[in-house]
Amino acid sequence: FDNCKKKVSGKKGYPKFKKNSRSVEYKITGWNLSQDKKKLTLTDDFNAGTFKLKGTRDLSWYTKKQIKRVRIVRRAKGYFVQFCIDVERSEPLPKTNKFVGIDLGIKEFYTDSNGEVVNNPRYLRKSQLRLKRRQRRTSARVKGSKNRLKAIRKLGRAHFKVSSQRKDFAVKTAKALIQSNDVVVYEDLKVRNMVKNHKLAKSISDASWSMFTDWLDYFGKVHGRIVFSVAPHWTSQNCSSCGEKVRKSLSTRTHQCPYCQTVLDRDHNAAINILNKGWVDDRVPQGMRKHTLEESRTSGRVEKSLLLSSL
Repeated sequence: FDNCKKKVSGKKGYPKFKKNSRSVEYKITGWNLSQDKKKLTLTDDFNAGTFKLKGTRDLSWYTKKQIKRVRIVRRAKGYFVQFCIDVERSEPLPKTNKFVGIDLGIKEFYTDSNGEVVNNPRYLRKSQLRLKRRQRRTSARVKGSKNRLKAIRKLGRAHFKVSSQRKDFAVKTAKALIQSNDVVVYEDLKVRNMVKNHKLAKSISDASWSMFTDWLDYFGKVHGRIVFSVAPHWTSQNCSSCGEKVRKSLSTRTHQCPYCQTVLDRDHNAAINILNKGWVDDRVPQGMRKHTLEESRTSGRVEKSLLLSSL
């Protein structure tokens, strides 16, 4: 239905039935916090009562006027409460004078322009056997029975664990990258089109690139870093040293340039090209570019390729 309204490609039709028990949202009225803000009371006609709040979020820093919405959400692991707070979050970090381009992948989660690699945790692949067992046990139960309901809940908790692991990895990896670099450049991948490849769709979905880049953008705004994406065209084919196009198939994992004799890992070469594209972008201040090129004379291949591309 949303695809029909937005005039985008994809499945079109009437929306599916959604249970009322999925979530409840309150705006200004219908809820109240205790004095220590550790208990939530729902004051509407539903008469749900008072609930203790468990978690790591400290609401004592915010006034009730700053809380614009309260949403009760049902997940496989239980019920959660979400507070929408109107606050300007700004936590500037000290300058590191480091700049990085990252190439997202399946075998390695990403390879940066310095040659460092972060491995792909593959949470779905590792949990696939357990999920299959849960699914088979659910299918074997009689429909409508209590045992089937228990099996469904266990299966939901198993899927919830995978999604939580993905989010935790994306948040921690994105924040570490932002804290250690002043500029982060990544490639603008069209994930919706890439998952049409049925041989790689599960691995691409398991990597959760979109979630990771969303958190990169968020932490970049919060901590005052420059984070943006560039077009991914020819980043794997072009040589990062001389700029010549060296065609290679997806199975070729090493970049060997016949023109300048450069030998690099395929993903490392692509990450350097991504960073090179970032330097000619207007989102990088001119003063920062000049400073970086002066600093690059005592560094290695990455800075050398930046100098060549900027002339």
